[in-house]
Amino acid sequence: MQTGYLEVADGKLYYEDSITPQNRGTLVLSHAGFLDCRMWDEQWEAFRSTYRVIRYDMAGFGKSAPVTGPRARRDDLYRLLQHLQVKRAHLLGCSIGGEIVLELALEHPEIVASLVLVNSVPGGFEMQGEPPQYLFEMMAAMQAGDVDTASELQLRLYVDGPQRQPDAVNPEARQRAALMNRAVVAGQTWLIADMEPLRPLEPPAVARLNTVNQPTLIVTGALDHAENLRAGDLLASTIPGARQVRMDNTAHVPNLEDAATFNQIVLDFLNEL
Repeated sequence: MQTGYLEVADGKLYYEDSITPQNRGTLVLSHAGFLDCRMWDEQWEAFRSTYRVIRYDMAGFGKSAPVTGPRARRDDLYRLLQHLQVKRAHLLGCSIGGEIVLELALEHPEIVASLVLVNSVPGGFEMQGEPPQYLFEMMAAMQAGDVDTASELQLRLYVDGPQRQPDAVNPEARQRAALMNRAVVAGQTWLIADMEPLRPLEPPAVARLNTVNQPTLIVTGALDHAENLRAGDLLASTIPGARQVRMDNTAHVPNLEDAATFNQIVLDFLNEL
């Protein structure tokens, strides 16, 4: 395995590269916007015997440098793939990580072999109905610098989901998420870099889904927020040839809650390509 840092405009991006035999190509893992690349620990172990696996910490997450302003995160990923001399790869992203790999596929389709989008919302998707419980409280706590409250509310929103109390969630998965999340909240990454991202894709991804020409798998956690599920249904029905799998008893990060099932779903999809 190789670890390293890629110099970007205002800091460094941390990455890990399994450098294993590429008999089935390269698989890139893009993490959710409240965790870091450690969310993929079980996938890293499961996939690197067959694929060259690359995972990275976005700016402001994990071992990467803190953010100093708005970012176009798809540009960071594109630069990383160029740095690692990846000419074509399967891209797997969760939450905002899925939004990023989808936008990369729309902007640079030649380098994307397939897409796996996990509880992802395409850019430009308009949420409807009541906002998720705890959302405004979480944002207020973040703006006030109340790390403990903001971190716990993010876990309630994304790890627990709207239908469960914390004691109904796999405690190991929740503890791992809390460990990653606290540093992100303390650094105010979302407020600085993502609340008003740099150079949003135009037209937005939601208006271009029918132009995606890569094989695409949509994975959703059945216990996620209703609007995230609606976004997954839209991706599955609009991207040509896309297939969808819904994982029971999981919310926004199904790979943390049920790694064995998640890994098999992804490997079955990739093996059929």
